[in-house]
Order: sequence, then C-alpha cells, then structure tokens
Amino acid sequence: MDQVKDTVKITLNNRPVEVPSNASVLDYLRFKGIEVPSLCYHESLGPIETCDTCIVEVNGELVRSCSTKLNDGDVVKTGGSEVVEAQLIALDRVLGNHELYCTVCDFNNGNCEIHNTVQEMKIDAQDSLHREKGEVNRGKFYRYDPNQCILCGRCVEACQNVQVNETLLIDWTLDRPRVIWDGDSDINIDESSCVNCGHCSTVCPCNAMMEVNMEGEAGFLTGMLQESFRPAVEVTKAVETGYGPLMAISDTESILREDRIKKTKTVCTYCGVGCSFDVWTKGRDILKIEPQKDAPANGISTCVKGKFGWDFVNSEERLTKPLIRKGDEFVESTWEEAYDLITSKFKEKVEEKGPDALGFISSSKCTNEDAFLMQKFARSVIGTNNVDNCSRYCQSPATMGLWRTVGYGGDSGGIEDIEKADLKICIGTNTAEAHPVIATRIKSSQKLDGKKVIVSDIRKHELAERADLFIRPNPGSDIVWLNAVTKYIIDNDKHDKAFIDEFVLNFDKLKESLEKFTLDYAEEHTGLSKETIIEIAESIIEADTTAVMWAMGITQHSGGSDASTAISNLLLATGNYRKPGAGSYPLRGHNNVQGASDMGSMPDRFTGYQKVTDEAVREKFSKYWNKDLSGTPGLNNHGMVDAIHDGELDMLYIKGEDMGLVDANVNYVRAAFEKLDFFVVQDIFFSKTAEYADVILPASPSLEKDGTFVNTERRIQRLYKVFEPLEGTKPDWEIIQELANHMGENWNYNHPSEIMDEIAKLTPIFSGVSYDLLEGYNSLQWPVFEDGTDSPLLFTERFNFDDGMARFFPVDWTKPLDFEEEYDIHVNNGRLLEHFHEGNMTYQSEGLTHETPEVFLEVSHELAEERDLKDGTLVRLQSPYGKVELKTIVTDRVFGKEVYLPMNDQGDGAINLLTSSYADKDTDTPAYKEISAKMTVLGHEDSPLPKHNFRYGNRQPQMGVNVEAKWARDDYTFPGDLVKERKVKQNGESNN
Repeated sequence: MDQVKDTVKITLNNRPVEVPSNASVLDYLRFKGIEVPSLCYHESLGPIETCDTCIVEVNGELVRSCSTKLNDGDVVKTGGSEVVEAQLIALDRVLGNHELYCTVCDFNNGNCEIHNTVQEMKIDAQDSLHREKGEVNRGKFYRYDPNQCILCGRCVEACQNVQVNETLLIDWTLDRPRVIWDGDSDINIDESSCVNCGHCSTVCPCNAMMEVNMEGEAGFLTGMLQESFRPAVEVTKAVETGYGPLMAISDTESILREDRIKKTKTVCTYCGVGCSFDVWTKGRDILKIEPQKDAPANGISTCVKGKFGWDFVNSEERLTKPLIRKGDEFVESTWEEAYDLITSKFKEKVEEKGPDALGFISSSKCTNEDAFLMQKFARSVIGTNNVDNCSRYCQSPATMGLWRTVGYGGDSGGIEDIEKADLKICIGTNTAEAHPVIATRIKSSQKLDGKKVIVSDIRKHELAERADLFIRPNPGSDIVWLNAVTKYIIDNDKHDKAFIDEFVLNFDKLKESLEKFTLDYAEEHTGLSKETIIEIAESIIEADTTAVMWAMGITQHSGGSDASTAISNLLLATGNYRKPGAGSYPLRGHNNVQGASDMGSMPDRFTGYQKVTDEAVREKFSKYWNKDLSGTPGLNNHGMVDAIHDGELDMLYIKGEDMGLVDANVNYVRAAFEKLDFFVVQDIFFSKTAEYADVILPASPSLEKDGTFVNTERRIQRLYKVFEPLEGTKPDWEIIQELANHMGENWNYNHPSEIMDEIAKLTPIFSGVSYDLLEGYNSLQWPVFEDGTDSPLLFTERFNFDDGMARFFPVDWTKPLDFEEEYDIHVNNGRLLEHFHEGNMTYQSEGLTHETPEVFLEVSHELAEERDLKDGTLVRLQSPYGKVELKTIVTDRVFGKEVYLPMNDQGDGAINLLTSSYADKDTDTPAYKEISAKMTVLGHEDSPLPKHNFRYGNRQPQMGVNVEAKWARDDYTFPGDLVKERKVKQNGESNN
C-alpha cells in the first residue's frame, strides 16, 4: 500500500493507530494483515461495491470497507456479531448466484475467491437457493457461465474503466441480472465489440468468466463429457453434505493439481509494451495466460495476442530439423552437417574476399542474449561490422532524433508517465491496435481523470475517435505543424525560458531555423487551419506536463529522423523533460526491438550504443574477446541489399527476421537473395525468406528459452523457459555458440545468465544488470548502474552529453516522394490488433484467424462511390515497384483517396510488394508511408472481414458497473440495514 506523509489517528478494534489519510478501511486492514471478506474488490480495480461482503463497523455504522475512507477520530471494528451477521447475509446472497461443485470445477486451483471465502468464514450451508440465469455464452477464447456468476462486476469494471473497450455491462433490469455484451442480452461474445483482451477472465474471482482452454483440462475430474458433467455435480453435492466436507475434498484435489499444472513467468513475444504474465501449462498444452498485478509494464492487462495468441508454439508447421538446399529442393540434415557446411562456406568466403563479404541480420523477436551473441559472432568470429536488426525498418529515426537532442535513444520515462501526463499527443501511432495495453492507460486516464488527448494521423483509428482533438495533416507533413507549434509558443513568449537557460543549448539556432514555419506556411502545407495549430500550442502551454508518443507514421518517411527531432525540440522548448508525466515516447514495435539495438546489433555501435570508431571502446571489446576488431562501420540492412546487387556482399545470415516480407520493395530484396552465393536462415517457420536459403536452422520461440527482453520503456525483464525446446530445435543462443565453436572458437556459455554477465561487464548502461536482480517480476530500466540502481525516469540529473546539456537541433521539412499522376491512390499501412506484422505467428491461431481470416484494404465511402467498390470488391493496386491484389472494406476510417493496407499478409496482399527503396535520409529507414498506386477493379466477391469481427460491434460506454442500478432494485436492501432493522425489531420485542 502506498504510504503518504499525511496521516490520521483512528481507533481500530479498541487500539489507537495512525494511518495514511488517503487509505480506505479495506486498504489499511489488508496492509495490516487483518482479513475481511471482499469478493468484488480487486486491488487493480478499486471499490466496486456490489458484493457487500467487506462490511465493517465505523463509528457505530455498518459500512462497506472498500469504499469508506478513514478520517481522523474514526472508530473501526472488524468483528462483533452485527458485523459478522451482515457479512454472512452478503455472502449468502453471493452463494445464491453460484453453485458450489468445487471438486469438479476447472477453477479449483487454490485461487477461487468464493471457495476461499466460504472456507475462511466456516460456512456450512446457505439460505439463498441457487437459481439459473440462462445459457452459457461461449466465445472462441473465453466463455461466460451466468449460472456461476456472482455479479461482482469486476469484469465490467475492467472492460469499462481499465481496458476501456466498453463492451460489458450487467443488466440490472433483468429478473435474474447477468453480464451482457454490447447492451444486448441475446448477443454472442463473438458477435460483439469484444476484442478478447482477456481482462474479464483475468479478474473473475470464480469460474464464471473462464478461458476455454481451461475447460475439462485443469482438474482430474473436469474432463468428463458434457452429458455426464451435470450428474457428477449432483453426485458431488449429495456425497459432500455440508460445505465443510466439500471444501476438504476439493482442497485435496486442488493440491494434487499442482503436480501437473505448471505456472511459468514469461514476457510477451509480440509488441514492445513488454507485458509479463504467468503461463499455465499441462504438458505442452497452454491452459491460460494469467497476468499479475505486479507485472511492471502491464499489471492485469493483456491484449488478444498476449492472452490467447500462442497456438504457433505447438504448430505442426514448426521447423524441427536443419534443412539444406539440394538443387531446387530442401533435404533434412543433421546439425553437424549443417554446421560443417556453414563453417566451410563462411571460411572460404572470408579467405577469398574478406569478412565484409558477409552480412548478419539479428532479430527483434529474440532475446538480448541471442542478439548479443549474433553481433559478437559477426565482429569477433567473422571480423565484420555488417550487422543490423529490424529497428532499421521502424525505430531508427526516432532513436536518431533523441540522440541528437537529449543523448539517449529511448523513452524518457515509463508507461506510468504516459498515464500521468496531463496532455498526451499521439502522432502517427495507431496505439489501440499496435500497443493495446499502452492505449488502455491513455483511454483510462482520459475517461476517469479527464486527461486530454490529441491525435495526429491521416486515418481515424480508435484513439483518434476518442481524442479530444483529432487532426488530419497532409501525409508526411507532421514536421511542419510541429515546428509551427514550437515557433508559435516561442513567438508568444510561452516557452520555458528558465529550463532552456539551465539545460538546453542552441536556442538561437532553433529560433532562426523556425522563421519560415509561420502559421500561414503550416496551413498551406499541412492542410490544418491556423486555429487548429494554435489550439495545439495553447493545449501544451496550459498543460502542466505533456508526453508525446509517436511511431511508424512519423519514422517511416524520407524525413523521419527530422520529424522525430522536431518532437524533441518542442518538448525541450516547453520544459517537458526531467519530470514525471512528461517527455518523449517513441513506441517500439516489437517485443525486443529496443533490446536488439541495445545489444549492438547495429553496424556502427557495440552494446549500449558505444561507437565502433571509438578506439578506447574498441580496445575494451578487443581485450575481452581477445580479437582484433574492425573500426570501420559496416552496412545496415538497407545497404546490404544494395551491396548484394552490386556484387560486394556474397553471404547473408538472418536470424528470426522475415526480410523477404518486411523489407521495402521486396521484389528488389528477393532478387538480391537469388544473387547470394550462400544464405543461412534461422527461424521457427519456413518463412518467405527461408524459401531463398541454402541452409535453414530450426530455432526455438520465446516460450522455449530463458533470457531477457527490453521493452519500449527501456525495461529489462526476464523470461523463463515454459517448455523444453521442441525436439529437433534449439534456442538461438545455443545455435550461435555451437556454430562459433565449429568455426574454431571456444565459447562456453552454459546459461543465458552468463551471457548477461558479459554484457554487464562491457556495457555501461547495463553495468548493474544481473539475473538475480531480475528474478520473478522484478525489472530494471536502463541505464542501470553498477550498484543495481536503475533509471525509470531519464535526465533527472543531466542529459546524456559530456557537458550534461541537451541540444536544440534545427531541422527542415523533407517533402514526401512525388508520384506520376496515374498513381492517384495514397497507400497508408500499419498494424492490426488481432494479427502481428506479416502473421507468421498469429495466422497459426484458429481463433485469431477466425476473427480476421485474411488481409483487406480499407477504402473511403467517397472512393467507393467513385470506383463502384463495396465490401469484398477485389482490386489490384499497382505502384512503380510492384502490385497487390486484395479485397476492399468500405469504412469511414479513411478519407478520399487515402486507403489503408494492414501489413498482415504473406502472399499477394503483402504491402511491401508496393513500397520503394527510398528511405529516411539519415538512417536508411524505408519510406514505407510514402507510396502511391493506381487501382484496377477486378470484380466483386465475399467480404474479407466476417460480420463477427469486433469492428462491427456496438460499444456501450458507461462509468464502471453502474452499481446504483443494483441498489435501486426492489429486491435489494443493504445487509447493514437489514441487521439494523432486526436489531430494532429485537429490541422492540424485548421491551414488550
């Protein structure tokens, strides 16, 4: 419980105590270890006030302890006949909604709160008879059994106020109230607006909301056929007369489950939020994902992929043997044969042409330890700095912008700072689908605390719909309005002069560079009105703290680094660094894209962004590795493709990246693959890239390895091995070590923790990192100093330059690419909630594929009318670089001749069949967002988006569970009032 300075004095159970003034009675009682039943209260949700079981006496009145704040002089009693009587009345009502058949219940795993409360209160029978409320509502990922639902409202509170998807309600008007979806008591889960985030099943205190993978799997007796389950329940109830025997038998059965249900903490493998949770497994079956309130990045939150998107781990399509190309076919080989072939080819090429004829691409999905060994292999075994990772495709411009201005290329605070910010500005980020759990924090703080949200995007996604201000600048013009806002603030003397004088250099240069970015200039080039630009500026001026988030809508442009720099300039000008709830937040796309770069998977940097050109740094690594190391920066992945075409790079080793789909202008990239003398691909599936390989090495996904990831907020977290690697596969770090030793090295890492120890010795920003400090749900945010002290908030003491000062870095606008007039359709692109990137993992999930079975093209109503398009129209988009064919969805999320193509296809609809090789001028990040095409209508077919997709749902916003509607029911009386009435009646009878 949070401690505060202000306290109040109360009397608790006849003893004087001093307590925090902001505490509720229940908070303090739990803090002191005093047990009070509380079935609707959840620490991550706060008081809901539906169950009434937490009643205590305060100043002679029976009250709900969850919602009663402590005041000076309060007299609190947690026991006594009246308190217990009121609690028993409340619990009896709960049991009228829930049938106790614990021994044959899949939720009988020691954490059923109803079971535990009945046991703690020594309940042996109930007065309220159980009555059924309706049929089970079954979805593809979870199901709701109304007949077990105690109407605590946790699921509704989580859906409405934490996730803020606003799908669930309790219909208090029904004779037998129950949870409903989209305000319709007859609608199925899968036909609603539910996004299957899993919050509801996570917070449910019993078996009412439960993951379908748990059904019939968790217990010894729970796998019975449906027709025999009901008789088994009746037999159980008949044999276990009274709740005492029922509890004893079910407790024994629960303990027996511990030997066959394993719970392992891991970190999500999808986006950069870095959600952590426990994985419940039985053998290789995943029963459920259970987030914990102690999870530092996400708490109880998940998205559909993190909660339910793990089928790929046990997919029959997993690679399980090394494959070697023989002519046009691949044949299975042994690991030794594969290593021998790779070793001979690599050695021959180094001897023939030198180490720079080889290139290495590391992975943003693999662990830090995997990434570290990959770049170590490239540099110390082969001798080249030709190593890169997929941050080149998305985040390098953001990193560059921050390096220029504040000296560290990472989020300046944590997710909690985004949540706290008075003003949140989201630019070019579809946060609700790309970073769903961060979006929950944005939506929740807006809904509950009135925090303001501004969204800049060319597409009206969910966060844009919810924004206090949604702006649609012309594509690629964000830097113009950003500079115009900065100029307006400075011109009106509203910049933070004291902050700038003390902490920032080059103000005069910045001011001079902004001269042309007048309101008129911005209006002309962005399409935004001068009034709108002023409104943004005034919002920043008025806010105590501003946090700016951005993603690929900014970075994937010709001037992506400059636009990122402009964001940081604006934050510096307004003093929005060095304090909680403020700063810059480039939202990292993959689970370990931050870590892959932190680990030196970059052509010009060792670990921790130490430059390869720095002699002292290079000497340190050379001495530790006992190798001479090159001081010449290598090729990035963009340059490697050009070098292959130019005959300068002949061999490539790619780990965990489907470069043949995710790189821009993939026709050009695939043509390069065909020119390679030798190509090694290391992956878990036979990817599009693997089709071009000479050797394919079968690796293990995150659930089959130990290691660490770094999330978007620089948070380092441990993941633990859930399963042993699938037979025939190996963790990436083991593969790289074995290959290095075949090349003549003597690497002897026995566990990834030993690799991290080496990283810490060589890397200042990781110098205090160890697996011991990262045990369980512990985490560290770099830089981590030698004593283990970490840095949740950057720049509290100084900016990361030698003089400790930040720098304004003047930037100008690089206009987006121009296309010939025939290419009249602008093709925007990005992520979808239910699939990740190209879908190599998520299309392995039957449930996710059921939700969205194929890629689609969003088109506007205006374009649909002009071109005779409707849901399901098959069209061809043709750019100067290639073509795609896919079906349309008509929507109001896009406008005019803007279309939106999600990056979730591996075939004819892959976005990078259209994109060019043009790139950000400073980092070579492809200009994925600068692409135009012409459209040809090919015919009308069925809609690619089934009507059960959540996008067709009908959200029902309300503030929490609307408990007042329960209290207003004719059949409800507060248990405390009942006790009081009985006391009055008894006193009256005794007086008579």
